[in-house]
Parts: sequence; structure tokens; C-alpha cells
Amino acid sequence: MGYQTEPVTDADLPYLRRCVDLAREALDDGDEPFGSLLVDASGAVVFEDRNRVKDGDQTRHPELEIARWAAAHLTPEERAGATAYTSGEHCAMCSAAHAWVGLGPIVYATSTAQLTAWLQGWGVAPGPVTPLPVGDVAPRTPTRGPAPELADEVRGLHARLHGVHDPA
Repeated sequence: MGYQTEPVTDADLPYLRRCVDLAREALDDGDEPFGSLLVDASGAVVFEDRNRVKDGDQTRHPELEIARWAAAHLTPEERAGATAYTSGEHCAMCSAAHAWVGLGPIVYATSTAQLTAWLQGWGVAPGPVTPLPVGDVAPRTPTRGPAPELADEVRGLHARLHGVHDPA
């Protein structure tokens, strides 16, 4: 499709590290390891959340919660100027919600392609939704990622979730 993501910047890394911390918090609470932030145009974190799917509602992704919160609390201009940071690239559901509410860029620590490859390598069955990169769902949403310096840490969280000994 010709969609290109940009590299993560040094300024992105503190936000992405917080997302990984939130992902770890989710995993420690028995949930899937994903965490996300919404940062306004001035650089202030205005919303953060982590996965909350363990009780059966598989739509409780932090990226979807960001979109819902932003739609309720920010003007269209504020949404367009905000950046979503996340430990893992948005799924199709979350990419669509992000685009529909008019949020700005998405910056992710690890990509859909990375997670898909890890899960396949571990023999984990695919989920019910096709794993698509943001650009295939929301092609006008700018993206940055992945962050190579966070890949091993995020991979370790997913290995732990799936009970996999992963020496990589």
C-alpha cells in the first residue's frame, strides 16, 4: 500500500518506557501486557491505561480507551495535536477508533509484525482478528515505530503471558 512508518525519536522513548511499565503492570495483574498513553501537544500525559481484558471483555484495550476518553474530553483540534504512545502497535479495532476520533500520530514500542512473528514462533494460535498494521486500517494516521531498544523487554512480557521459555 506504500504506507511508511517513521523511526522512533529520542523524545519518544520516555513515553514508550512508561507504556512498557503499564504493560508489565497489566501482566502482573493477570492481564495481557499492553499499556498506552495520550500526550497532548505540549508534551503532557493527559490519559494513560493498560489492558483490562481478563474479565472477559476483549475490547478493553488501552488504545480504545484513549480514543473514547479523547472523544469525550478533547476538542477536535486538541485530538489532532495529541500523540498516542503504546507498548504494541494498535490492533485493527483500536486503529479504527483512533482514526474515527481524529487523533494525531501513533508511536509504538513493538509492531504488529513483531508480535505476530513471536506468537507464531511460540506456537500460539492466532486471535480472532487479522493482525494488521495501523497503515492498513488508518492510512492517514502517521506512525513511528518500532523502538528496537524496547523489543526484548516487550517480547519477554509476551513470553511470560504465554508461559514460554524464550531465551531470545
